Amino acid sequence: MSALAFSPSPLPHEVLEPTPDTMRRAMGAFPSGVTVVTAVHDGEPVGFTCQSFASLSLEPPLVLFCATREGRAWARIREAGSLCVNVLGEDQVEMCQRFGSRTGLRFEGLEWTLSPYGGPSLPGAVLRVHASLETVHVAGDHDIAIGRVRGLELSSAPPLVFHRGRFGLEAPKAGFAHWGEHDFWS
Repeated sequence: MSALAFSPSPLPHEVLEPTPDTMRRAMGAFPSGVTVVTAVHDGEPVGFTCQSFASLSLEPPLVLFCATREGRAWARIREAGSLCVNVLGEDQVEMCQRFGSRTGLRFEGLEWTLSPYGGPSLPGAVLRVHASLETVHVAGDHDIAIGRVRGLELSSAPPLVFHRGRFGLEAPKAGFAHWGEHDFWS
């Protein structure tokens, strides 16, 4: 087996002070998917757009997402305890903006369904992760929410990606034929 040949990129030209603006700009270099976390609280659907979502554990099946503690929807979802993480498809920029806005009724005019697990399932989602809130950890100005996965719904549509303050990726996709679905990353 041979080692991968690569030429390292030069280090950044400057080290930036981690202010909120430079953190946002720097962390934007890492592409992320876009989700809408939803729940039903006191009989009403609630939700918010969330980029910080990841698989945490396969056994037991756990996911995590981060939410600003000051968010109105997050407080209600936390109380509800049962939620759905809707991973948006590449054609759902409007859905991202609808649930990311501080104004307007997010579910107004939107056809959604109630999942068997009690959370709103949004139309067109690439993946729906139905979970029950297991634990919440305080971290800076956000909460790290850990959910136990109760059910999954997966489609083959491409996801919405956010990178460097825009939707989609600017660079061409890299081909790594030696990486496969059975490889393990840590």
